[in-house]
Amino acid sequence: MSDLASAFRMQALGCARFGSLFYEALLNRAAEDIEARGPTLSLMSPWANATRKEVFADASHLRLMGGLHDLVLSGDDPALAAAYPREGRATNIDAAWTAARAAMVTHADQLAAFVTHEPQTNEVRRSAVLLPGFLQIAHETGLPLATFEIAASAGLNLNWDRYAYQLGDRAWGDPASPVSIDCDWEGPAPALNAEIKVISRAACDRRPTDLTDTVQRRRLLSYIWPDQFERLARIRAAMDLAVSLSVKVEDADAVDWTDHMAAPRPGLATVAYHSVFWQYMPSESQRALAAVLEGHGRAATAEAPFAWLRMEPAPDNMARMELRLTLWPGGEERVLAEVHPHGAWVKWAECQGRIDARP
Repeated sequence: MSDLASAFRMQALGCARFGSLFYEALLNRAAEDIEARGPTLSLMSPWANATRKEVFADASHLRLMGGLHDLVLSGDDPALAAAYPREGRATNIDAAWTAARAAMVTHADQLAAFVTHEPQTNEVRRSAVLLPGFLQIAHETGLPLATFEIAASAGLNLNWDRYAYQLGDRAWGDPASPVSIDCDWEGPAPALNAEIKVISRAACDRRPTDLTDTVQRRRLLSYIWPDQFERLARIRAAMDLAVSLSVKVEDADAVDWTDHMAAPRPGLATVAYHSVFWQYMPSESQRALAAVLEGHGRAATAEAPFAWLRMEPAPDNMARMELRLTLWPGGEERVLAEVHPHGAWVKWAECQGRIDARP
């Protein structure tokens, strides 16, 4: 039980660090309730004896936060909805916690069912991190792109080239796009003037989100932190755009799908990419997927290059998020940037060199 409460408090620190003071407060209250053997402990009973590492691996504390937010978004608990953050209004954390604790009793079965499903997110702002990687690939290969997103959730980051971006003082993309993404930028400019032409795009996920299904769409929204109104507005716009474009994410295993779908092809730069996914794979699946990607890399030629682009924690430091690129032929792995987990900032690596970039 002490490890469970400790994990909640550690997550509270993380939420504060990434801009959610509401979740910082709510998670700390939940930790106190666990120690007092309150309803939070009852809902978290599958993790009552888990280590902190196991709690974080399952993101069980965020499952509970998502379940409560889902009650707000669905309107199933009006009292909770009335106490949750609203734009332009100060939030009373005492009232919010009182309503949340009551909801854990009133909606215990609904919340217990919700937390059995692993969190599934689709942070659209991560496209601002991936975009410079795609630009780098296009700049270095001079070829159109065939893109394959692994573990794409609802496929919102499949549309990275259809968004409008502000990377520091530089703009890229369609200014008329309904999805606008800003990102603080530090370091040299990426290859913003590289010609981008996406010939094809495809994606897979072990449990893809169907955005035409109200319940699944709401579940995706529920994992956006409720006091981060800009993120909520952005993902809603990205969802609407994806539906209008009939974006399709295949229900498939990452290893098999990547093996069969993402082999290099002449005249194209084939790009397999993913974001904040690797850490949730079992180690044997990581090894299998790495072997598939490296196999595609060995098959690459100058006329049919293959790129592995990923936004993931650094192998030796889970607290540091990086954008890495391996481009074949050659196969040198490069750290392009240190990045914010939600895409709020990018620190582009000086070693990449300054490439002529015109806003």
